[in-house]
Amino acid sequence: MLKISCTLLVDDDETTNYLNERLFNRMNITEKLLVANNGLEALEVIDRNCPEKNCPALILLDINMPLMDGFEFLKAYEQLNFTQKQSVVIIMLTTSLNPLDIEKVKGANVAGFLNKPLTKAALEQIVEQHFA
Repeated sequence: MLKISCTLLVDDDETTNYLNERLFNRMNITEKLLVANNGLEALEVIDRNCPEKNCPALILLDINMPLMDGFEFLKAYEQLNFTQKQSVVIIMLTTSLNPLDIEKVKGANVAGFLNKPLTKAALEQIVEQHFA
């Protein structure tokens, strides 16, 4: 299976991050795995790693987080200026069933939307669809 050069997990739930990290490690589908606990931390991670080789190719982004939620992150992300930005795949992950959140995701500039928990099948589909 093809490997993603770098993946950034953005979620405030430590258990979710732990389980997602284990899934990525078990599947061995990313060269580098970065973790941020909210959108603000994610912007800092991107600033530290881009445009270098560890710039995330995939961002898995939670919607509801403290300090800066997923939608606020997307607004700030649009203002960033680095060459790889247009090729980064952003997938939003959530447990939210709020119809307003789902509508906002549909209007956001993201590659997809998945309900938590992240599964092996969902990751395989992301890789096949966006990185094959």
